[in-house]
Amino acid sequence: MKNIVYISLILLLFTACKPTSNIVTSKEVAVKKGLYTEPKNLAVSEMKSAEKKKKNQNKDITQKQNTSKKTGGVNHKNDEDIVIESEDASYLIKQLINSASDNLGVNYRPGGTTKSGFDCSGLVYSTFKKFDITLPRSSHEMATVGTKVDLSDAKKGDLIFFINRGRRINHVGMVVEVSHDEVKFIHSSTQSGVIISSTKEPYYNRTFVQINRVLM
Repeated sequence: MKNIVYISLILLLFTACKPTSNIVTSKEVAVKKGLYTEPKNLAVSEMKSAEKKKKNQNKDITQKQNTSKKTGGVNHKNDEDIVIESEDASYLIKQLINSASDNLGVNYRPGGTTKSGFDCSGLVYSTFKKFDITLPRSSHEMATVGTKVDLSDAKKGDLIFFINRGRRINHVGMVVEVSHDEVKFIHSSTQSGVIISSTKEPYYNRTFVQINRVLM
């Protein structure tokens, strides 16, 4: 009887110690069973993410710089400096007016093309030049560019010409506002520097010659 009990205990002990299929004995087995996943290196992952973000930012900056070059230096900051109520003026014309208006109050200077002083054609020449539009340097030569239009058909951005002495055109401005019986223009006058004047003023009404459209 004792022998039978002894044998039974041995068999029971052997069965309890036998490995089962649920026991994981290595990392390889754990991976196969889906019980173990290699830990991610967070530092490397974050570094790669930061590098990708930086590349995207550099790409965006490059695209913006290229766009700025193509638009010839469009001045978005001054979008609302001059209010253009009607839709007959293009965005380029609006920017030309804004750019010229940045110089209001600058003194007259013969041959001047900078904020240290402008003559009449220098103001118009430098304003258009900012947008990669090259006009002749003198008012007399500018009057040969573009298409002549009647005063009643004047639009913003047109060039307006005068003869205030002699027999040929010697003064130019750029139209900034038009109503049914009045044209306002920005120009550099010898006495007041860069100002906005009107064809309703007797002096300019008397000396007016023509209007040219250089932007279609």
